Amino acid sequence: MTNVMSALISAITENGRDVWWGVTHLKKGASVILLAYLSSSLMLICFESENMSMLRNAFFILPPDTPTQAGPENIFYDFNDGARVLLPEGKWHVRLLDADSKNILFCCDVDKGWVTSSKKYFVRFRIQVFRQGEETPLLDETLKLKDRPVLISFPTGTLGDLLGWFPYAERFQTLHKCQLECTLAQDIIDLLAPQYPQIQFSTPDKPRTVAPYATYRVGLYFGGDTNNQPIDFRKVGFHRSAGYILGVDPREAPVRLDLSAPRVIQEPYVCIATQSTCQAKYWNNGTGWSEVVAYLKSLGYRVLCIDRDAHYGQGFVWNHIPWGAEDFTGKLPLQERVNLLRHASFFIGLPSGLSWLAWATGIPVVLISGFSLPNSEFYTPWRVFNPHGCNGCWDDTSLNFDHKDFLWCPRHKNTDRQFECTRLITGTQVNGVINKLHRLFSEQSVESALENGVSNE
Repeated sequence: MTNVMSALISAITENGRDVWWGVTHLKKGASVILLAYLSSSLMLICFESENMSMLRNAFFILPPDTPTQAGPENIFYDFNDGARVLLPEGKWHVRLLDADSKNILFCCDVDKGWVTSSKKYFVRFRIQVFRQGEETPLLDETLKLKDRPVLISFPTGTLGDLLGWFPYAERFQTLHKCQLECTLAQDIIDLLAPQYPQIQFSTPDKPRTVAPYATYRVGLYFGGDTNNQPIDFRKVGFHRSAGYILGVDPREAPVRLDLSAPRVIQEPYVCIATQSTCQAKYWNNGTGWSEVVAYLKSLGYRVLCIDRDAHYGQGFVWNHIPWGAEDFTGKLPLQERVNLLRHASFFIGLPSGLSWLAWATGIPVVLISGFSLPNSEFYTPWRVFNPHGCNGCWDDTSLNFDHKDFLWCPRHKNTDRQFECTRLITGTQVNGVINKLHRLFSEQSVESALENGVSNE
């Protein structure tokens, strides 16, 4: 590959949108033609197919090197990276349209090569290919997903992301009646596959659908990216973003789980999870968890800590299982966590995967967060948020989360205000929410006893 091509691909990959690129490299005896136009709406790239894959984000499953659908005159097309057309030698005019709005999104004249949309999320694309000078298209194809093999590629990612996104994949399959395959991490497959028999599951390294008609990639896209998502996920909540990417109803819904396991612990108990992936997600009030554990025990609950890790951190900052909590930590199958959560009185946790798992079991979730805004996660009436200090950096579109910085605090790092979004959430505040839940349970027990004719004395 020439230095020119390498630079072009690098520039497109890194910059992503709103950039003009006009590069032509013609070498005698070689069929290398580069022409790239990148805008906020569509991208045209014309060059040899063997180099096409270099533009893909290897974080997801790559589309086939050659489009999977054969058209007339050796024209190939599909919808595996937006709308894609691969053209043979000739004089062609190509149009890419939004079939629902009938807007012409892009059109161009081309001799040979690729025409690819920059929009990678769901659009009901219509592809038209004309011979130059003719008015009737030689190829005229509109996206039709019914009974077609479709791949939704999820990153292996974290538990919360995948649990938040997956219901939209089922909604997509129900709407389009396609042959859907989803690629996920194996532990998530083990949890979900029995509940979704109409969907095929595989890991990203071994997809079963090798020639999909269409592919969609659901993930978190930063930097104001509106090519892979129609709206920045920080404006709608990261889980609802999957609904917008897939073009389905964005209203949230929990995943289906196997909730059939019998109760094993007979005493009333509460599950807690105190660990997360970066310090900003933690409850950074030094005495908060110990106050909560003590209060729960005073109400008669056993307190079970169900984190994967009893101790987690980086460098000189480490977080430990709260004093007084029973150690139920460990890298266990997710179904075992479900079995335990199902019979808990309620759950207390952070904006992390176990909160999403608890929500899906149907028990009340007390969610403590300050770095994200309340709309960022699933709705719970027991959300604990303190508006009196800095908050919501995760949902600030002017900031980009640094996954490599465990101590990320973009506004107040290395000051006395660092992590004040959760430091200002007090044990008293959380215990107040717990007290409301406990009183609700007590009132329901009394009502149930009266309805069944049982004395409350």
